[in-house]
Amino acid sequence: MASLKDMRVRIASTKATQKITKAMQMVAASKLRRAQGAAVAARPYAQKMAAVIANIASAAAGSSGAPALLAGTGKDQVHLLLVCTGERGLCGAFNSAIVRLARERAEALMIEGKEVKFFCVGRKGYEQLRRQYDKQIIERVDLRSVRQLGFSNADDIARKVIARFEAGEFDVCTLFFSAFKSVIAQLPTAQQIIPLVVEAPRNGSQATAYEYEPEEDEILPRLLPRNLSVQVFHALLENNASFYGAQMTAMDNATRNAGEMIRKQTLIYNRTRQAMITKELIEIISGAEAV
Repeated sequence: MASLKDMRVRIASTKATQKITKAMQMVAASKLRRAQGAAVAARPYAQKMAAVIANIASAAAGSSGAPALLAGTGKDQVHLLLVCTGERGLCGAFNSAIVRLARERAEALMIEGKEVKFFCVGRKGYEQLRRQYDKQIIERVDLRSVRQLGFSNADDIARKVIARFEAGEFDVCTLFFSAFKSVIAQLPTAQQIIPLVVEAPRNGSQATAYEYEPEEDEILPRLLPRNLSVQVFHALLENNASFYGAQMTAMDNATRNAGEMIRKQTLIYNRTRQAMITKELIEIISGAEAV
């Protein structure tokens, strides 16, 4: 059995840990408001951009000179998985859930005989994927030095992906990130971005017809790279909000668990101390009666 001194040290250590987790919870809650606001504000633009691209693509469907970012290479052999995760841990299963989804997709593709490559954005995803797919990771982007995510960060990533696509290094690119739903709910998501998947109008409604100047064939080569950057930026913002939501929840659970441990350790300490006092009293009384 541990001595009273050891128990006091253990209780003090648990209390110090509880202070740290509480402080991290408050910091995550503070950063979550700003990150959530940025993610929510970016959704309408990303959705409208996708709708415009879909409209132009449907109007130019009959053209034989569709850009490769829209039409693809005509093959489906080499897949690039663009996996976006966090740069730090202590956020529950946030990073693991994204990596698990990417790993499941990779395993399914390799079973079909496809070649899989990885492009890692975020340190935690890279650390998990390199254990199994070290030779298949072709590039890694570290955002630890970035204080605030900007469109330039996403644009740099998109340019690297497009450069590799134009060099013929892959045929299909899928983006993996975590969509922010609420503080306690983040949804790992896979979105194909090359070639772009054009969604059909819902409920059988016809798409609104627009007249473009210049023609659709001239607009698409300019809009598609921009759309890729927008979708990557949207994914990074969603990831950022999801990370702070997951971290806030994880640190809240850790604080509660630390409080429960302190309660149990204090109870054991008091019982042990009371037993030692009772034992000493019995020894004193027994000694006095013997005299």
